[in-house]
Amino acid sequence: MKIVEITPSTLRGTVNIPPSKSMSHRSIFCAALSGGISNIKNVLLSEDIKATCEAMESLGAKIKYKVVDEKKEIYNLRIQGTGRMKLKNDKIDCGESGSTIRFIIPLLALLDETVTVTGRGRLISRPLDAYYDIFDQKKVYYTNKYGELPLTIKGSLSSGEYSMEGDVSSQFITGLLFALPLLKGDSKLVITTELESKPYVDMTIEMLNRFGIDIINKDYKEFIIKGSQEYTSADYSVEGDFSQAAFWLTAGILGGEIYSNDLKFSSLQGDKVIVDIIKKMGGNIEKLILGYKTSRSDTNGTTVDASQCPDLVPIVSVLAALSSGMTEVVNAKRLRIKESDRLDAITQVLSTLGADIAQYTDGLVIKGRGKLKGGEVDSFNDHRIAMAAAVASIKCEEKVVIRNAQSVNKSYPKFWEDFVSLGGVINELELGE
Repeated sequence: MKIVEITPSTLRGTVNIPPSKSMSHRSIFCAALSGGISNIKNVLLSEDIKATCEAMESLGAKIKYKVVDEKKEIYNLRIQGTGRMKLKNDKIDCGESGSTIRFIIPLLALLDETVTVTGRGRLISRPLDAYYDIFDQKKVYYTNKYGELPLTIKGSLSSGEYSMEGDVSSQFITGLLFALPLLKGDSKLVITTELESKPYVDMTIEMLNRFGIDIINKDYKEFIIKGSQEYTSADYSVEGDFSQAAFWLTAGILGGEIYSNDLKFSSLQGDKVIVDIIKKMGGNIEKLILGYKTSRSDTNGTTVDASQCPDLVPIVSVLAALSSGMTEVVNAKRLRIKESDRLDAITQVLSTLGADIAQYTDGLVIKGRGKLKGGEVDSFNDHRIAMAAAVASIKCEEKVVIRNAQSVNKSYPKFWEDFVSLGGVINELELGE
């Protein structure tokens, strides 16, 4: 276990935002399913992305890794796609990656072979009911351990009509959009309630199109998927991650002047809305050639609808806790089944640090104040909680101690190095498990 002790200080300088985890997952899946060689450039080999690479190698893809920046763990991947999937390993470990397991399960259900997927940490109990309902309808055999991993599948999905509620994780929809084009017949995916996290579905459809797969989107209510499609190889360079940029953009608002580079202004990433949220709260944010500059601002509370950007809630809560007035976070119930119960986790962390925050079933109410006091908190083994607590330290009067600080390895292994490069003052302590 890593413990980080942070002495409050103002952060300022330039940071190169790491590549998008969401786009990396999607491009690796598409490349691995193609019949040729794809070059996926600018990939951060976080724990989640390693899980996806290993999972797709289990289906027959061959991946070669070329170091671009060893210090930052950035690689270019040369992926020889499998064309028709060939099961090389009947036990697939998805680590703690929700994207990996939810993207791959429908693909495994095409094989009509017995395969078991496993995971670690909270992934073991994260819900997969949206797939179990489909498997029951389509007569795909599966077993699990009292609703938890490991999950064993043997059966074959058939083309036709599928339905899914819109307030489940968009990862389930993405998984079906990866798999259904490979069936012989045409399929239709019907969304029975208002679709949340639409930008993630947009990202999936855009990536599928890049790799030769056509999906017809009928106003997010129906998705028409022609059968017998084939993935074609393509080259792609992964853009910067707005989910990770949100921490540094906020750090600039709370402290000094921070330049967040390597961000694509036309990105489809839903978390790009952090720019609009900061503006709405009165923050100083400026678009530059390479990205954005944020600088010390007096911000005000607002209402944040988390339905389309759930990953932003931890860091937006930090900004809200240090803004004038009240902020409400609404439509956030899915945060309770993330890497942690994020509504509870961020409430506990910020309360400990001295914030005025309360949680309810699907949201938060935060009354801002000028400073926090500091203290010792746990990351709940959640990368976004650890990073949010680190940014909160900027406006604390006393030191902030974060237990399980190694959780950042899930998505951003070099977060602490970047934190120090911007002027952060930390002491790190490694303890046994």
